[in-house]
Amino acid sequence: MSRASTDVVGDVLAALADPMRRRVLDLVAARGPVSASALATELPVSRQAIVKHLAVLEKAGLVASERAGRENNFSVRSGALDATATWMASLASQWDRRLAAIKKIAEG
Repeated sequence: MSRASTDVVGDVLAALADPMRRRVLDLVAARGPVSASALATELPVSRQAIVKHLAVLEKAGLVASERAGRENNFSVRSGALDATATWMASLASQWDRRLAAIKKIAEG
């Protein structure tokens, strides 16, 4: 995995480590392009807190913003999440091979 890919995965995992950010991302995915103000009506935190969470998600490449009048609307971007899922699948495959080798040795 390249350094750039590792950075993307690290940013995604760091962003998703926070339960509120995962909740914000879930809402953005469910509602489509949505503003921080609209999200604030559905979450138990201030609009300013949501804006900060969205900034972390945007830096990680999980959401993108587009200006709509006086507000920014946020929508989900899948590229960084896809890269993270690919990395996780590769890691799981490596562990599966290691465990299979251990099982073979133990049974042999």
